[in-house]
Amino acid sequence: MSVDGVEKEQISNVFHLADKYNIQFIRLQFTDILGAMKNVTIPLSQLRKALDGEIMFDGSSIEGFVRIEESDMYLRPDPETFLIYPWLVTEGGAMEARLVCDVYNYDRSPFEGCPRNALQRVLAEAGELGYRMCVGPELEFFLFQMDDLGRPTTITQDKAGYFDMAPVDKGEEARHDIVVNLQKMGFEIEASHHETAPGQHEIDFKYANALEMADKMVTFRFVVRSIAQRHGLHASFMPKPIKGVSGSGMHVNQSLFREDRNAFINDKDLQKLSKIAYQYIAGVLAHAKAFTAVTNPTVNSYKRLVTGYEAPCHIAWSERNRSPLIRIPSKRGMSTRIEIRSADPSCNPYLALAVQLKAGLDGIKNEMKPPAPVDFNIFDLTDEELSRMGIEALPGNLKEALGALTRDEVIREALGPHIYSRFLEAKSREYEEYNMTVHDWEIRQYLATY
Repeated sequence: MSVDGVEKEQISNVFHLADKYNIQFIRLQFTDILGAMKNVTIPLSQLRKALDGEIMFDGSSIEGFVRIEESDMYLRPDPETFLIYPWLVTEGGAMEARLVCDVYNYDRSPFEGCPRNALQRVLAEAGELGYRMCVGPELEFFLFQMDDLGRPTTITQDKAGYFDMAPVDKGEEARHDIVVNLQKMGFEIEASHHETAPGQHEIDFKYANALEMADKMVTFRFVVRSIAQRHGLHASFMPKPIKGVSGSGMHVNQSLFREDRNAFINDKDLQKLSKIAYQYIAGVLAHAKAFTAVTNPTVNSYKRLVTGYEAPCHIAWSERNRSPLIRIPSKRGMSTRIEIRSADPSCNPYLALAVQLKAGLDGIKNEMKPPAPVDFNIFDLTDEELSRMGIEALPGNLKEALGALTRDEVIREALGPHIYSRFLEAKSREYEEYNMTVHDWEIRQYLATY
């Protein structure tokens, strides 16, 4: 593995920090296609070998990776991702850290089934056009009580709502502890608060380059679950765990930068948005049905995308309300951005950012124009009114979303043929299994009637 001067300096810094903070174990982390975090832990003595890209693993055991006859794969850590887990300290003061890895084939070529590699391919495409993507996510989650056997329930700690200042309980204490540990890890937290539903919370962190942010989003889920468990709670990123209350979303604020200037800015425009911004919006709207399969990848995701709970159901954009797919936050200047509101935290962050960026870039390349903004509450419109205005709906279930994905060449290209085929296979199987399962609602509705 050849390294340049910058990477040599980063590697040197990893060894310096490992020595300074008495790091004894390092977790080499990556995700499978579905977004589940995987890791292998190595002792400090193997760090040099790891940074040289010499750590192998069995790829056939990972969801959606390779067949058993081609299973040997390499992990290549990104030295810039070195972070210390501040709560993982032994009695002797030894600590653990993590390095995020790219996955490589046996012949040392980048593995096309690695989600992080997929995002980097689309970021490189943006780079060829002169752009880099910056992202600021808003991640929501629930904190639930555990039963006497340590199993998660759907019982929450509070009855609070949006921004409520509830009496101190285990949920609020856990959220504060999560924020403290994230800050110790170098996350710049902009806000944390109680969300709309009982037991629901949100933590927002500062804008960063897309790859850095995807790494943080994956790590965030691990930190939240780990700290919640220390407080006797279960943290869930399930999109809709409770009927009748708001589900958990993952709003993705995003913009393109050209060098150090926000490419979405145009002070002469009435909305102060550039032509690039409008084209990006148009691309996102054009490919929204297809990328929904990736940003909302579970059967449960579509129980959140329903009218009445502020989650978007329709493909439109607006400055003034939160009912459409895309909202333009009022802040301008370097903070000019779009907010895609449909994604949920069950997605693979690398793939979710890759498909959204790819959609926006397609709008730029083809100089697409978005429809007129919708500055009224879409939820108040009838199906007839929506049809007359040409406002289409997002997919209503996972099967519809997968169908849209199969018909969209641009979004399939963002995933690459390997990830696309394995993702489609896994998710089609998930929907079929769900469709064949007899659910409690059906028993209550039909068992005594028929």
